[in-house]
Amino acid sequence: MWRYPRILAHRGGGTLAPENTYAALRRGMEQGFRAIEFDIMLARDGVPVVLHDAVLGRTVNGSGHVHDYDAAELAAMDAGGWFAQGFLGEPVPLFVEFAQFCKAHGVWMNMEIKPAPGFERATGETVARIAAALFAGELEEGGEAIGRVPLLSSFSHAALEAAMAAAPRVPRACLMERLAPDWERIARSVEAVAIHACHRYLTREQARAVKEAGFGLFCYTVNDPARARELLGWGVDAFCTDRIDLIRPDFR
Repeated sequence: MWRYPRILAHRGGGTLAPENTYAALRRGMEQGFRAIEFDIMLARDGVPVVLHDAVLGRTVNGSGHVHDYDAAELAAMDAGGWFAQGFLGEPVPLFVEFAQFCKAHGVWMNMEIKPAPGFERATGETVARIAAALFAGELEEGGEAIGRVPLLSSFSHAALEAAMAAAPRVPRACLMERLAPDWERIARSVEAVAIHACHRYLTREQARAVKEAGFGLFCYTVNDPARARELLGWGVDAFCTDRIDLIRPDFR
């Protein structure tokens, strides 16, 4: 049910570097992580970029919306200065190059499709198509190689539907802050292999139900070691963390 790494660095570097940047990815790798979660949106020209917020200003030194700019314009903006002076000038990564870097360095990816409002289907289709092309060899080989293929997750059902239509062999996961009453129907409608849930609202009974239904179970964002052990004891397969200084890849 879960063929992927157990512990992921949230947005690349957790609390140690500016999120969704190469600096974050490198910091996570320095901490021993070879599995990360990151977010993907579409720029105005349809080119995907690694970014969490649809509105600029929190992590990117700009104003307006992501879809107000072409990808090259976003890549020229500062995505690191907000975190610390030493990261000033860190660019917004282009998704294709970022994913290629991860693959080349053996870093497994949970790609969260994070569409700006109104771009759900386009974002899901684009990310899935690119992921399928980057991992065409692994998808063709099948078997254990599928464990190296990224997992596409999203809160957007429309994005997951579009991803399934564009690249049905790239695995998908349903993100839910709280498990919906009909969570299993929702997950099966997009042939999801896993449920990704906020650990704060997950109960032991829900964890058992997800596992008994045959899904992998992933939690976000777990920063307390005691809570992490509790969740693993419930049967949670994996989680991401911001505290990559406290919770290492070999955490038990």
